[in-house]
Amino acid sequence: MTVPGPPSDDAATRALEALIGQIDRSVEELHRARERAVTLLADRRAGRRWLELVTQESRPLVVESISSVLSSLATAGHTWRREEAAALQREQVSINRIAALFGVTRQRISALLKGTGPTAGD
Repeated sequence: MTVPGPPSDDAATRALEALIGQIDRSVEELHRARERAVTLLADRRAGRRWLELVTQESRPLVVESISSVLSSLATAGHTWRREEAAALQREQVSINRIAALFGVTRQRISALLKGTGPTAGD
C-alpha cells in the first residue's frame, strides 16, 4: 500500500514558499543596509558631521530599510504560522496540541485559525 505524499499546492506550502522568498529578499535588503551603515560609520569616523551625513543619505535610509524588512517578515511569518496551524488542524491535530507545538495558548491558536476553514486557500 502506498501512502500519497503531501500536496505541493496547499495553502501552507504556498505560505512557506512565500516566507522563504521574503527571507531571501530580506537578507539582500539587510546586506545593502549594512553596507550603507558601514559607509556612514566610515564617513563619521572621517570627521563628517551628522547633519551632513543625514541630509546626503539617499532613501531608503538604513533605518527605513530595517523597518521595512521587519514588517515584511512579520507579515510573511504570520501568514505561514496561520496556514501551518490550519494544516495541522486539517490533519486532525487538536488545538491544544497545536498550541503546545507553537508554544502559545489555546486561545491564541483559536484566534489565529479564525477565518481559515478546511477549504480556505486549498
